[in-house]
Amino acid sequence: MLKSPYDTDCITWSPQGRLYQVEYAMEAIKQGSLCVGLKSETYAILATLNRAPSKLAEYQQKIYMIDDHIGLCFSGLTADGRLICKFLRTEALNYKYTYGTNCNPGRLINRLSEKAQIKTQRSSKRPYGAGCLVAGFDEHGPHIYETNPDANFYEYYAYAIGSRNQSAKTYLEKNFETFPGATRDELVKHAIKAVKVSTQGDVELNGKSVSVAIVGQGQQFEFVDEKEIERVLESLNQEMEVEV
Repeated sequence: MLKSPYDTDCITWSPQGRLYQVEYAMEAIKQGSLCVGLKSETYAILATLNRAPSKLAEYQQKIYMIDDHIGLCFSGLTADGRLICKFLRTEALNYKYTYGTNCNPGRLINRLSEKAQIKTQRSSKRPYGAGCLVAGFDEHGPHIYETNPDANFYEYYAYAIGSRNQSAKTYLEKNFETFPGATRDELVKHAIKAVKVSTQGDVELNGKSVSVAIVGQGQQFEFVDEKEIERVLESLNQEMEVEV
């Protein structure tokens, strides 16, 4: 549904100086699944709240491995998120084939932003309808990046995107000062708790509806086991019962 004659392509400015198609793409992220990213001095973690299209369907995967040292999660249009994942995998593979070493996460994010910028400059294209949180590790330590359809990207200590992200952001803002010295298990618990507080009890959480992945020093990118996620959720439920 078109709002105005100024949203038929991504290079037509409205009288107010707005690009509606870029704004629509940013809105798609706000309506997507919740994604949380945080890091310590040695680890970076991604956590997502997975959705199922119906009761008869499996949960959709939102976290993807790009290389041994980098992975991403996305919120927004699933097809666009998978396209971004494919692009980053190709770039990482080409870099490793050419130079014989892992590609720097910041370099990959810069390449993605250049590609996203092209989508906002040609009338035959449209902006990506997905935003990403990227976790990576290099010689300088762990990193958490956010990318947007408007081609901006930022690095954070901790961040959340997607629906109901404000509750997760509030939790992260209150606790991010404790993250640098946190252990792996403590960081996993913080990530899952950030997801949990955003649901406000409306969604049943288990090892399938919540996905967590970690990368860090001496730790290749890998997914946290479902049983470990369920143990953490059970522990959080017990803590909430004691507080009540």
